[in-house]
Amino acid sequence: MNYRKPVLKLNQPDDNYKIRPLPQPTGKYPYHLNITDVICPAHTNSMSFYMLGDTGGLGRPEARGSLVAMMAAQQPAGEFIYHLGDLVYHFGEATQYQEQFFRPFDNFKGPVFAIAGNHDSDVNPHAAPYQSLDAFVKVFCTHQRDSVSFSGNAMRKSMVQPNVYWTLETPLATFIGLHTNVPKFGAVLADQRAWFEQELLNAPKDKLLILCMHHAPYSADTNHGSSMPMINMLNEVFDHTGVKPDIVFSGHVHNYQRFTRRYADGKQVPFIVAGAGGFEELHSIAQTNDTRFIALDTNEVTLDASNETQHGFLRIDISKEDGILTLNGEYFVVGAPDKPLDAFEISKAL
Repeated sequence: MNYRKPVLKLNQPDDNYKIRPLPQPTGKYPYHLNITDVICPAHTNSMSFYMLGDTGGLGRPEARGSLVAMMAAQQPAGEFIYHLGDLVYHFGEATQYQEQFFRPFDNFKGPVFAIAGNHDSDVNPHAAPYQSLDAFVKVFCTHQRDSVSFSGNAMRKSMVQPNVYWTLETPLATFIGLHTNVPKFGAVLADQRAWFEQELLNAPKDKLLILCMHHAPYSADTNHGSSMPMINMLNEVFDHTGVKPDIVFSGHVHNYQRFTRRYADGKQVPFIVAGAGGFEELHSIAQTNDTRFIALDTNEVTLDASNETQHGFLRIDISKEDGILTLNGEYFVVGAPDKPLDAFEISKAL
């Protein structure tokens, strides 16, 4: 029987020695990008976009290609992709971006925004010297949109995100994108945490507040399990600010999981894992008789839906009508472009 709660993987080594310093921001504090600086949204009362993570790797590129083709072919199409990290395996090298990002995403003509994953941030010790996130910054954090020298002459230009942690402003939603570094269970350094707290406090109350982070706080998978560093960090920040996002998206775990976290103040927040974006290895859900795992000691978090056998992506539609913001999420898998495997909805009265 599969766990229906998040799990902790026992006897895991401390790998915080892998934490990498962050590059200098390319934009000004507080690192905001307005979507109108990149595209003009088709409508002010509705928007559609895609989310997925962990698309990198060379083992089975057909899965990634199929997902990008499905997103490009959907009608009506989403306006952009928000990537949840791990575009390039295994060490974020510039030489891998053409094959793992530019070529497969050429089929999608809209912009791709991104946060970096642990593999995008790591450094290959056997390669010519380079710094963590050097290539990611050249692809996603330039001062102006320009050709990327290692893209293989791709038509896609660089993105103008102001930092590796940053906020995307749109008419209906505010996207806070955290950088959770290299260790298996993630790390958020002090400067970014202070920025994150201020972003929560300053977030507009008349928009949905969406949090994106690579490392999944809650998971029931057999490869990672839940991340106590991310859970503790979020709990402390939410308690300190008194502000919680309306929904949390993450990757890192190579499957799909949808959790609900019920807080003491009555707010219910979906935590969505969407890391089955194309990397060849998918992660199974832990069995209750597997002694390598224990259930997270809480009745506040439940696993509502999951898929561990197929690659997939999220389509998110947000609309505003009669003073209510509504977010509809659908999860599509390879081979089923017209029938979502899972669907969910949240709403927020203005």
